[in-house]
Amino acid sequence: MTPFQHGSGPTALRILLGSQLRRLREQKGISREEAGQHIRGSESKISRMELGRVGFKERDVEDLLGLYGVSDVEARASVMNLLEKANEPGWWHRFNDLLPSWFQAYVGLEEAASRIRTYEVQFIPGLLQTKEYARAVITAGAAGIGAAEISRRVDLRMERQRVLDGDDGPIFWAVIDEAALRRPIGGAEVMRGQLEHLLELMRRPNITIQIMPFSFGGHSAEGGAFSILRFNDSELPDVVYVEQLASALYLDKREEVDRYSEVMERLCAVSTTPEATVDLLQKIIAERF
Repeated sequence: MTPFQHGSGPTALRILLGSQLRRLREQKGISREEAGQHIRGSESKISRMELGRVGFKERDVEDLLGLYGVSDVEARASVMNLLEKANEPGWWHRFNDLLPSWFQAYVGLEEAASRIRTYEVQFIPGLLQTKEYARAVITAGAAGIGAAEISRRVDLRMERQRVLDGDDGPIFWAVIDEAALRRPIGGAEVMRGQLEHLLELMRRPNITIQIMPFSFGGHSAEGGAFSILRFNDSELPDVVYVEQLASALYLDKREEVDRYSEVMERLCAVSTTPEATVDLLQKIIAERF
């Protein structure tokens, strides 16, 4: 059994618990259908549990451990402790009325990740945005939403950024298209503040920023923005997150992750070095502001 790792978020812990239950089931040669019937459920319920996409009921997990022949007291206690932690609400639950279900999973994974690599085309990545820039982006895309809700959405984005603080924060590596630096979001003052903020963030040892320059022309990631998240626990697979207009894709199959990782490596190879990023940011500030 994998011990509970402090600092892991509930979303990652649900995935970890699900993977443990799947391994125990497969070791006994029991089908998902048989396991579902044992807990008065269905094959699809077992599938969702093993993927960590639902909460876990204590009775269901205890019954499954019995079916899988887990009788050792310490082994059962380890699983049940993981269950308790996995069912704890994350800090973002107070924003549940703002977060679509497909994005709640990402916020949870973001909190638990040890490394986040992201490519962004249109905007500065959310974890690197100033409050003023975030407000401008959210306001532009929030037709018909009142000022109070816009403020809460900004608060949520600022709260997410706390994941980068502290000694145990993840490594964050961003490749940003030059277009995002030059698109006048919120006006000149907001954009100047945002670009200066990027310069400040680059002083942190866990943050690296590269720019995909206009001068390079076409490149391997013209399909759009994506993020790759990695976790400390070896049982948790890397996850590729691709956001769409009203949904998102979460890809964790090895071949899918490898494909996006190769694209990210090529992006990093042809984008500015961190030192050149500083030069380009300073150049844009001098030219435009």
